[in-house]
Amino acid sequence: MDNQQYGKLFSFIWNIANDVLVHAFEKGDYKKIILPFTVLRRIDVLLEATKPQVAAKKAFCDQNKLPYEAFLPQVTGYPFYNTSAFTMSTLKNEIDPQRLKMNVLEYFNGFSPDVQDVIDKFQLRHWVDALTNKGRLGSILEKFTDTSINLSIKPIKDDDGFVVLPGLDNHTMGTMFEELLRRFNEENNVTEAGEHFTPRDYVRLLARLAVEPIQDSLKDGTYTIYDGASGTGGILTVTQEEFDKVARETGKKIKTLIFGQELQDDTYATCKADLMISGNIKKFTYRLGASEHQFIACGSTISQDGHAGEKFDFCVMNPPFGTPWKEDLKNWGIGDKKEVSDPRFFDGETSFIPDIGDCQMLFLANSVSRMKDTELGTRIVEVHNGSSLFTGNAGGGESNLRRHIIENDLLEAIVAMPEKDFYNTGIGTYIWIVTNRKEKRRRGKVQLIDATAISTPLKKNLGEKNCETSEADCDRIVKLLMDFKETPESKILKNEEFGYWEVPVLRPKREADGKLVLKKGKPVIAKARNEVEQIPLTYPGGIAAFYEKEVKPYDAEATFGEPAIGYEISFTKHFYKPVELRSLDAIAAEIAALEKANDGLLKEILG
Repeated sequence: MDNQQYGKLFSFIWNIANDVLVHAFEKGDYKKIILPFTVLRRIDVLLEATKPQVAAKKAFCDQNKLPYEAFLPQVTGYPFYNTSAFTMSTLKNEIDPQRLKMNVLEYFNGFSPDVQDVIDKFQLRHWVDALTNKGRLGSILEKFTDTSINLSIKPIKDDDGFVVLPGLDNHTMGTMFEELLRRFNEENNVTEAGEHFTPRDYVRLLARLAVEPIQDSLKDGTYTIYDGASGTGGILTVTQEEFDKVARETGKKIKTLIFGQELQDDTYATCKADLMISGNIKKFTYRLGASEHQFIACGSTISQDGHAGEKFDFCVMNPPFGTPWKEDLKNWGIGDKKEVSDPRFFDGETSFIPDIGDCQMLFLANSVSRMKDTELGTRIVEVHNGSSLFTGNAGGGESNLRRHIIENDLLEAIVAMPEKDFYNTGIGTYIWIVTNRKEKRRRGKVQLIDATAISTPLKKNLGEKNCETSEADCDRIVKLLMDFKETPESKILKNEEFGYWEVPVLRPKREADGKLVLKKGKPVIAKARNEVEQIPLTYPGGIAAFYEKEVKPYDAEATFGEPAIGYEISFTKHFYKPVELRSLDAIAAEIAALEKANDGLLKEILG
């Protein structure tokens, strides 16, 4: 779909709100109606062609007392069906509002269970009631069945086989969904879109960073892809496309299974619907041991793990950052983060539990817990904000997780991305690349890539987003990773360079007259005067040498307490480029030039 056709379709859907919903609903409700009906029409239009065959097959099954649920997907060609007599196009022919409502509800009830799940998550039955009460149900059905638009994944062709209206694929639908949501939120002064959605250009980069570096190691077989913050499913489908590309180019017989989880009901519904439409999911449940799971689960990944016990080949995601996780404590039935016992967030007795105000490190710990012990192992590619690099004191959950990842030689690289690459935030983001099967040349080392200047400006800002990661930009970033060389944009460091000892500096307590306070003949430590030293793990001679050189000469009374080990990752330290100060001569010359240019002006002003 070209930009002109995309723009026409977007404008059509956007204007439905102004044409049908204005004055009848609050602006904040527009997205709750428009987006679900968009998704529903995408499902509906695919079932129109096989409606007679579905009716015949169901009648046959009923007559012979056979479970039609197993047969109807074979008729439709999709893992869903509708057994009612209606389509959205035939529904709109009813002019009586109450009968129309009853017909719509019968139409909803005719869908297969997984579409019912989508309808329930969108709360569509509630909105049918509301639209009926406002006299707008028929109008919105008429709009969404307009023959001048095509919401199907299949193109509409004329009698000669030429495409009149292109199909709307999952990728483009995801882009449209997110842009619609962003626009609706902006109209209502809401900024939540950036919390849930990853720009599509960014998604492509994540997928390429996950697949391309190991594509030569891929063998015939099935690989699993997991996104614990799946949104509309864009990361899952685009990563799947990268595998399809490798299969085409190499002739390898590669299949993929996708697994996801999403907290927000409407986003989950959109994700599930588009995955079933596109054929990326043939069935919706799988078994692990004695338990049955949904391939795409709904609920909190942190406290309502939809894939408990499952391991994956690839974990690719953009988890929420800067988002509190208090509600997860409630889901667990506990009141304090110290009571968390989920083994995903521990290494033995060492806790990875972060501050209650930010959940992003819990997502990273969750991904690490999913790693496979196979020849290929597991490859994790996650987006985080800068706090994941340094927050948390030594011995705290965040630092412990960084320590676990780095000391176990799991951290391949971190890529610093440009600011304002997301819709509703101007902060910088960082891509973590974690694997338990590092290349030999990378063992014991971490690559830091500064891609903050690698972007392409947008012609028009989309919210806060003013740049994109173009295909050429992606090529450049992926090459930096795969080359694994020291350049101005790429630094290669030893694992231990990120670690430090956090050591308390202890001083004796004294009376007002300066005498030492003793207890059982030993000096009492003045706790109020405690200080902390951060000593790099690479410091020559370690803690003892640091004390002798940096502390004892200046305060012979000071001693060191018990150290704790911490880890943090500083891009500024390795990529900071100081701005060269201008010389005094250059400044003086500029002042002289200004004085000459304004010569006589002051006299003129003062008369």
